[in-house]
Amino acid sequence: MTGTNGNPTDTTDTTGPTDHTGVIVVGSGPTGLLLAGDLATAGIPVTVLEKRPRKISNLSRAFALHARSLEQLDARGLADELEATGRPLDRLRLFGRLSIDLTALPSRFNHVLVLPQYEVEKALARRAVEAGAGFRYDTEMTGLVQDADGVTVGTRGPDGRTESLRAAYVVGADGMRSAVRGAIGLPFPGKSVIRSVVLADVQLAEQPDELLTVSAVGDAFAFLAPFGDGYYRVIGWHRGHDVPDTEPLDLAEVKEITRLALGRDYGMHDARWMSRFHSDERQAPAYRVGRVFLAGDAAHVHTPAGGQGMNTGLQDAANLSWKLVSVLAGHADPALLDTYQSERHPVGKAVLRSSGGLVRLAMAKRPWTRAARAGLTGLVSHVGPARRKATAQVTGIGYRYPAPRGTHPLTGTRVPDVRLADGSRLYEALRDGRFVLITPAHEPAHEPFSPELPPHPDRLTTAHWASARRTTLLVRPDGYAAWASDTAPDPGALRSALTAHLGPAPARQLH
Repeated sequence: MTGTNGNPTDTTDTTGPTDHTGVIVVGSGPTGLLLAGDLATAGIPVTVLEKRPRKISNLSRAFALHARSLEQLDARGLADELEATGRPLDRLRLFGRLSIDLTALPSRFNHVLVLPQYEVEKALARRAVEAGAGFRYDTEMTGLVQDADGVTVGTRGPDGRTESLRAAYVVGADGMRSAVRGAIGLPFPGKSVIRSVVLADVQLAEQPDELLTVSAVGDAFAFLAPFGDGYYRVIGWHRGHDVPDTEPLDLAEVKEITRLALGRDYGMHDARWMSRFHSDERQAPAYRVGRVFLAGDAAHVHTPAGGQGMNTGLQDAANLSWKLVSVLAGHADPALLDTYQSERHPVGKAVLRSSGGLVRLAMAKRPWTRAARAGLTGLVSHVGPARRKATAQVTGIGYRYPAPRGTHPLTGTRVPDVRLADGSRLYEALRDGRFVLITPAHEPAHEPFSPELPPHPDRLTTAHWASARRTTLLVRPDGYAAWASDTAPDPGALRSALTAHLGPAPARQLH
């Protein structure tokens, strides 16, 4: 159910998840909402705890969905509606001279989609509620204790009433100041990169020429992005004005920083909200401790450069959700959950490095750092491999997961949204949350599934390539290659691959 304003209905009185089957998600930002929706869609009991009141906040700092996140949202049937709401941007401009053309990106979404984070949250919240996820708003997690069988979570509700909930697993998606991370004793090493960043939501008398306006000149940096309701979000920073986050902020300071960085303030007026914050670079050393996981900003925080924060969190959730479903449904060994750390922690580290590098280059002050920026600008602008690598990293499509030695080169790579023989697309086939097996078009659909190779109808969708490709490819629910063969595999090899990734076929189908 949703309220009249499109927000999810508070289900505080809903019975919590039970031992061995359920998951508690702490935090209802984009990461927690995508995860909760995936679990509920798969029939896993899930309860979302959120200490904020029941509403979608417009005080978001994220304004961009990159190609890989849009692909993940497409696999959940949400991308097209968000595309209709947001505004596509097919070129990224950095450092004034560097321009990255996204139109050649090997994705259906060859652009950045500019829209506020709260629009993403509304779509994900609706999906989670419709799938049966329970929400408890104004509810704070006060502690957790885990044992061999599950996790007991202490909560305090809006009336001050305390309660204990029990679940098989807990996921902390509760942001930079994560209570879950603190409860399991994990540090959050790192540092503040830039201090006294100013935020403001303003109206403009002059409309900017670009959809996203960003530049750094001397000691000043500024960024402008539209909400779509007539207001713009301004993010600005001045190296010489380092004050505490609690220092009062007025519109005059915001306008001055903007003029220094962008050359004019576009006639800013009628600020409806202003604040200061500091931008940190931090990463938890582990994303899993026993039955407790961290995702999104609870696991890693980055500078805003490149707009990768929300996107990285969404992809954390997409990686973890299908693994939790497989384990809780009894299809996979719990050791599968260890791959969340081995696959996502290196990505978080890479994003930390790339976003931090962009900020340092943007704010280059010394002659040698400005020379490095000029050199990088020239390299990315004029050298094809460097440009493609930078674009793939920022948009998320270039990351691949570790694969065992000797496996097919495709294993662990992102699989593009290929056209299938029946006219549909791969990411449409992924909407059921199943693995997808794609076989050469000339083979009968039933051929790989002889009586000696029992099917997995509740876990596997079968399809043919639309092209003459000879590869047999098993695609994970998150759109990454699990296994591949360039020759027609014998039934035993294919059966072994399916059993390894999907678990044994249901007993009723064995002969």
